[in-house]
Amino acid sequence: MLFAIYLLINDRPLYNKLNNKNSMELTGKIAIVTGANTGLGFETALDLYQKGAKVYVGCRDEEKGLDAIMRMKTISETGGELVLGLFDLGSINSVKAFAEKIISTEKSLDLLINNAGVMIPPSAKSEDGFELQFGVNFIGHFTLTGQLFNLLESTPNARVVTLSSIAHRGASIDFDNFKLEKPYNNWREYSQSKLADIIFALEFEKRLRANNCQTISLAAHPGFSKTDLQKNMDKAMLDSLELMTAKEGAQPTLAACLHPDAKGGQYWGPDGHNEQKGKPALAKIDAAALNEDLNAKLWDWAKETTQTNFPF
Repeated sequence: MLFAIYLLINDRPLYNKLNNKNSMELTGKIAIVTGANTGLGFETALDLYQKGAKVYVGCRDEEKGLDAIMRMKTISETGGELVLGLFDLGSINSVKAFAEKIISTEKSLDLLINNAGVMIPPSAKSEDGFELQFGVNFIGHFTLTGQLFNLLESTPNARVVTLSSIAHRGASIDFDNFKLEKPYNNWREYSQSKLADIIFALEFEKRLRANNCQTISLAAHPGFSKTDLQKNMDKAMLDSLELMTAKEGAQPTLAACLHPDAKGGQYWGPDGHNEQKGKPALAKIDAAALNEDLNAKLWDWAKETTQTNFPF
């Protein structure tokens, strides 16, 4: 099944047919964007708000979240509604508490954008004892999606978009190193978390289709975009890169959210050389994310570990 999805999304004639048609009206729609106080998440939330959606600005710092909402309203005086979504992706309990608030408040959820991320920080663990990047980038978003699954599935045409990265290429999943059991390697751990994200998006889609669900799952990546995510990168390395703006980098995510031709199982990214920059188009999924046995094993492990509401 995943191999078939891989062939579909890497078909170049289809790739070349798609354009960035993201100007739909979103009045009455509900969206959650994690990490929406800065960078890609800010630009994603702003765009959805400008199109009329009610957007939950997800972040773990109340002051930064409220400041982001003020900045969005300053940029666009008209739009939908902006609501602070306060929770910590590094805490399963915090994520579940936030999800319960959404479930008790909203009758539908049209878009869930699993955007927030941590990249190559100093060695640290999440509240639940996972290596921080794995805990936030993957575990937190898996938990959030699982807890909100029933609300998503009750909403016609709901989409879940999970952010991965070029860094997933050639990475591997090491079940013996989710909690820093081995000496810390910042890039290896980051790449593992981003591989886990795209595996999550693909395995989720596979299980959605197998169970005749209406929700669809997609993935996206921003290429090389200038955001706060790079604050731990070597300055010389960073200066050597030609970076897009955060607004440009958010376009593949928005395409996955809004493009009328977008389908479950697709992976969106920039269309330029090595997918580093450019306009939104279908991106290449590395073979590392296409091992069906591994993908199922990671899903089952994550579901058992997080005790989420996924029914499959």
